[in-house]
Amino acid sequence: MNAERVRASLRGWGGVGAMAAVCALALAFVLLLPLTQTHGDGDGGAGLGGQGVATGSQARAEHCKDSEAQNQTLPPSGADGHTIDAIKARTGAKRKLIVGVDQNSYRWGYRNPNNKDAELEGFDIDLVRQIAKDILGDAKAVQFKAIPTSQRIPALQNHQVDMVVRTMTINCDRLKQVAFSAPYFKTGQTVLAPTSSTIKDYKTLAGKKVCTATGSTAFDKLDADQKAGRLPASTDFRDHTVPNQLDCLVRLQLGEVDAVVTDGALAASQAAQDPTVALKGPALTTEYYGVAMRSDADDLVRRVNQILVDYRASGWQASYDRWLSATLGTDSTPSKPPAPQYLRKS
Repeated sequence: MNAERVRASLRGWGGVGAMAAVCALALAFVLLLPLTQTHGDGDGGAGLGGQGVATGSQARAEHCKDSEAQNQTLPPSGADGHTIDAIKARTGAKRKLIVGVDQNSYRWGYRNPNNKDAELEGFDIDLVRQIAKDILGDAKAVQFKAIPTSQRIPALQNHQVDMVVRTMTINCDRLKQVAFSAPYFKTGQTVLAPTSSTIKDYKTLAGKKVCTATGSTAFDKLDADQKAGRLPASTDFRDHTVPNQLDCLVRLQLGEVDAVVTDGALAASQAAQDPTVALKGPALTTEYYGVAMRSDADDLVRRVNQILVDYRASGWQASYDRWLSATLGTDSTPSKPPAPQYLRKS
């Protein structure tokens, strides 16, 4: 990569994005330190789910199809239960909803360097605050925990967070391990590459180095397609996985990889950060983001679904207009999930 390309990639938001990403990664490491410890009863956490919970989750997902996974959730309810009671029982400074989020995804969950307090903001953060307001009566009663893509499910299973709101796709494999709300956003996998690249779409990744995040649906698709012969064996992605999706943008800016495969919603935000990169080709999949919770947190799942009923009617569009219209377009129709179905019975 020549010096001119480096300078070009570091102009404007691209430069801010690259430099901020390096700083954010260091900060994320600090914020992740608490995630190495589980919460005891003093933090108001519920008891760990046993084998029965895991078995029940696997049974629910046994006949699941990824195209229908977003429907495998419980009907909405405003009633409290053991999980919500435990959250409300926290006292003092600990009386907060503990949520796993991203702090590096522009316009989704990120620390705005132009914000005086550098508070987290974005589309996902708006939803978190709405949930906290409903459950605890205070939109600011949230303890945010920055977690990498690969740690979203472990953070839930180890009781380090109450829920994860982090551009997390609902699919059958994940339903074996955690529970999801109804979907709150529609997206699909796409390719991100330099504007000057010869890469035109997913079909032109032969011989290219491709970056994805560990534990992402992008990696799963690349893996499945390569094993099935739909992706050339020369496409090198296994040696270019990263903990956080934004790390891929930094690697792309530095010329260490040729392309990134990620959710179209995130790719659009990254292209807004750096005008030297662009989305290449159409979306490859149809996916839905959901709020992830522990498999035994039925009351919390129902409560979040009730909150989403109201949020979709009043709140979702305003948040989209504020955070995403600049990158995804003023017409939010392609991003709106379908009317929810609540097919999970237990």
